[in-house]
Amino acid sequence: MAEDDHGLAARLARLAGERLIELRASTSTSDPKALGAAGDEAAHALLGAALAQERSDDPVLSEHGISGPERSPGGRVWIVDPLDGTREFSEPGRADWAVHVALVEKHEVIAAAVALPAQGAVLSTGDPPEPPAGGSGRPRIAVSRSRPPEFVRDIAEDVGAELVPMGSAGAKIAAVVLGEVDAYLHDGGQYEWDSAAPVGVARATGLHTSRLDGSDLVYGRADPWLPDLLVCRGELAEPLLDALSRTRPEGSR
Repeated sequence: MAEDDHGLAARLARLAGERLIELRASTSTSDPKALGAAGDEAAHALLGAALAQERSDDPVLSEHGISGPERSPGGRVWIVDPLDGTREFSEPGRADWAVHVALVEKHEVIAAAVALPAQGAVLSTGDPPEPPAGGSGRPRIAVSRSRPPEFVRDIAEDVGAELVPMGSAGAKIAAVVLGEVDAYLHDGGQYEWDSAAPVGVARATGLHTSRLDGSDLVYGRADPWLPDLLVCRGELAEPLLDALSRTRPEGSR
């Protein structure tokens, strides 16, 4: 039986993650930037070659280049981030980095996988995790460990949440999927490859995903820039969106 798109996404994310783990273990360098660049290059090459062989009719949009046939509006396109969290990958012992593989059609993520190689996990739309149980304490919001945005501090204060610093966007959304935190909010812009795969898995798990104004996240556009997003447990969507409507400056909506 031919491998379906869900299975392919999961297998390729796992293979790229295994390659990154091998590279991380075998590379002896005191230059984190060199290790990160090597990881980006190796995972990008693996995913590009595999998709060219397995889905030669589909275009590929990667953080590190475009390949395959020309993209058409609303058509199938693989959106991948070979190494989400290059900085975290380059730091010994850090596990909050990921590999993203997503397939988009008609501007929706229809298959996706997020590998968390240093955590030994692959999250997939083909076999999504059970929805995380509701927390009994204060809501937990994932934020950047190096530059948490001020507006998220305001939102946390509004809804009585605590902030949990962690690395890449994929790791943050995966933490929501796994119930390790309850929400992730981002403003200031990302690209589609930063969130397509983890948002696809989050949706398959039954979580809320949207822009910060509550509108739909739309993928596979001509311009891959995505201004903002919210991923959270369903029961937190209304209070978070309400707080956002009061807290965010009018010009940022």
